[in-house]
Amino acid sequence: MIAGGGLAAAPAAQAYDTGTMKVSCSAVKFHKSPSKGSTVVGIGYKGDKVRVDQFAYKVKEKTWYSRGTVTRRSDGKRVRGYAIYYCVNPYEVSPPPAYPKRP
Repeated sequence: MIAGGGLAAAPAAQAYDTGTMKVSCSAVKFHKSPSKGSTVVGIGYKGDKVRVDQFAYKVKEKTWYSRGTVTRRSDGKRVRGYAIYYCVNPYEVSPPPAYPKRP
């Protein structure tokens, strides 16, 4: 599905894509929307647990994002938002989903 503004959202992640995983980068910003310029709602640090439920591709940035909730180990605070896929991805090794084709 293609939404206005150059954003393509993958369908909700399947059961095998969801679950608890960990942040793989030293730190990653969680944004309000899938865009580098959007408001940062919080930060997740390496080893923090994340539950991902959707992926989004920003066409203008050519960047995949993972949407989920991170639970920080330092203070237990939960932050929900979009993070760059390479820092929050299922299995910590899977490549980004295939680029969505335009209808």
